[in-house]
Amino acid sequence: MPISLDDPEKLTSLRDQAHQVAMNMLRPISRKYDRSEHEYPQELDLLAAMIDGLSESGASNGAGAAGVKRDDREDDAAAAQGVRNGTNLASVLGIAAMCWGDVGLLLSLPRQGLGNSAIASVGSPEQQERFAGVWASMAITEPDTGSDSARIRTTAVLDGDAYVLNGEKIFVTSGERSDAVVVWATLDRDLGRAAIKSFVVPKGTPGMTVERLEHKLGIKASDTATVRLENCRVPVENLLGSPDIDTSQGFAGAMATFDNTRPLVAAMAVGCAQAALDLTRDLLEQAGVTIDYDRPAVVQSAAATKFLQMEADWEAARLLMLQAAWMADNRRANAMEASMAKAKAGRMASDVTLSCVELCGSVGYSEGELLEKWARDSKILDIFEGTQQIQQLIVARRVLGLSSAELK
Repeated sequence: MPISLDDPEKLTSLRDQAHQVAMNMLRPISRKYDRSEHEYPQELDLLAAMIDGLSESGASNGAGAAGVKRDDREDDAAAAQGVRNGTNLASVLGIAAMCWGDVGLLLSLPRQGLGNSAIASVGSPEQQERFAGVWASMAITEPDTGSDSARIRTTAVLDGDAYVLNGEKIFVTSGERSDAVVVWATLDRDLGRAAIKSFVVPKGTPGMTVERLEHKLGIKASDTATVRLENCRVPVENLLGSPDIDTSQGFAGAMATFDNTRPLVAAMAVGCAQAALDLTRDLLEQAGVTIDYDRPAVVQSAAATKFLQMEADWEAARLLMLQAAWMADNRRANAMEASMAKAKAGRMASDVTLSCVELCGSVGYSEGELLEKWARDSKILDIFEGTQQIQQLIVARRVLGLSSAELK
């Protein structure tokens, strides 16, 4: 079967709409909220209402950082071809386009949190319906537990009709602004990875408090919180998925969330890097640097050669992102591809944005342009949702056929 590397025709209108929003709504306020850390972007309420309206009308599917729905429906043409371009692909295309405007603002969109992806990935149909419209952040990282999520110490103890949660979570994106927090906790520390489950904890639940907000290098428009849980009672029906501990499945249930969210982070990196490349191309042309796609890079100027190399790196990350999302849409195991996409895109975005600052010299380093901001924003994309090193470790395990105990 021939391979088409163009965006699916049915998703181009979504991509173009998202780009228009990024250009006309996010980009104009980008610097404002970079300078006003922890101030809520009121302009996003209107945008969220627009996205809600489009979703209800069926005219939009994944324009923001929406949860990746496990929707088994497919149109007749896709079924006949055995290929489906669905919500996962729509989400990464929409997110990449929006992050061309601003990553931090995208992460701040109401009802578009990473916790929504956890609900969609692990939750039952009843839970997905019950939590529809809820803005959910996701709480995984702890003071003593960073990239190794299996070492989570936050506990969940069954007590009658509720689980009692105790622990502390740090670096919770939208932890203050969201309606609920999806908290990862262990039912039994002695059983390791298999006992880790996720719980939807609505804001206002007694025992859950937002302790502080972090000051950060980038994505300053997005609030990053520390959340404490002290004898926090959560109804049993708020445990996402099955309460059973299946040691044969290990960490599979929880990791299904990452298989869906890591391509979304890759999309953020692709969008941010594209913004830097687009502006750098314009600035180079204004400075008289010609980038000729019909001539070998080695016979062009050093600046043009570097730019062509960065574009190639960007394209590789974009294709890995699309592959991981497409595999999820078509019910193919994509754990390795999701990690490959996230690792490549995160490193690419950091390298590309910093190189664009370098190529543009004083213009790139000053606040007269957004290049220096994109360089700061991009670094988190190589860190959260699993660091560069963790992604490489996951890929190595898959390639070599080794378990986490065999390759650490």
